Amino acid sequence: MGILKTRSFYTAGLLTLICSVLGTLLGGLPYLAIIGALVISLILGMLLQLYQPAIKSAKLGIGFISNKFLRLGIILLGFKLNLIDLAHAGIKTILLAMVIVTCTIILTYNIARKFGVDSQLAILAASGTGICGAAAVMGISPQIKVAPGKEEQKREDEVLAVAIVAILGTVFTLIEIGIKPLLHMTPTQFGVMTGGSLHEIAHAVAAGGAGGPVSLDTAIITKLSRVLMLAPAALIIGIWYQHKNKQVESIGRQKLPIPWFMAGFILASVIGTFIPLGVTVLAWLVKLAYVVLGMAMAALGMSVNFNVIIHRGRNALLAASCASVVLLGFMILVSKGLF
Repeated sequence: MGILKTRSFYTAGLLTLICSVLGTLLGGLPYLAIIGALVISLILGMLLQLYQPAIKSAKLGIGFISNKFLRLGIILLGFKLNLIDLAHAGIKTILLAMVIVTCTIILTYNIARKFGVDSQLAILAASGTGICGAAAVMGISPQIKVAPGKEEQKREDEVLAVAIVAILGTVFTLIEIGIKPLLHMTPTQFGVMTGGSLHEIAHAVAAGGAGGPVSLDTAIITKLSRVLMLAPAALIIGIWYQHKNKQVESIGRQKLPIPWFMAGFILASVIGTFIPLGVTVLAWLVKLAYVVLGMAMAALGMSVNFNVIIHRGRNALLAASCASVVLLGFMILVSKGLF
């Protein structure tokens, strides 16, 4: 049994690594950059299901990679977060990020629940919409405790939430680039709008870049201010969800859901900011983060049930769409009024 587990782990590791590296390469291409490497890795993992012998041989290792590699990738992603740059952006940008994340999560979750979406999928989709897309979904997911036997549904909800933010982020990136001439914004205002309203970092880069270098830098800083909210949001959502779902608590004495890997995320950002590792080293650490996260996403794609996604995703997508429209309108007003 041990040999089978070891072989399954190495098979899963190899398959997910191939998907992640391919996703990274494809994500660097002009027309695919807007989708992002993580979502492409997820899609490649889903496509692997067309060859079931490979999935069966890797089955025992897939769960480990989608779980443990996810946490490692989130920790490494902390090296992307430069705290000095965020401090230079000013308290106004940080406060704006707090308002965006809090209000968008609450709004998306409540609309989704009104549309009949179950609470687990609703909070994952809301987190991805409000914070930073796929990375937020995967960062919040470990905080959502489920009863034994419900793990498969949780994986399906993760894939659904990632798919939702990927679709909406791409659509709204194109919308914001398209309406740019009508908004009459300064480069800084346009950067604040894109960084504050779009879902993935890749989306903010794609749209912010359309406004020039000043707009691009502003979009990245505004977006990273939202990424900074990932750690506190994970803690708050974990505590809230645990209290909300008492039946999960009865499965055993649940401890306070402190996301220790998020402490690693913050520590990595502190190290990357204050210890002179060098630009090259930091760039490679961030690349490694996306490779590891890509492996976790590919593993997720290898274990998804397509029929369930088709039947359960419609209302969640509609709810997140409504919230994204509201968020864009809010950011247009705030960017013009305060920046």
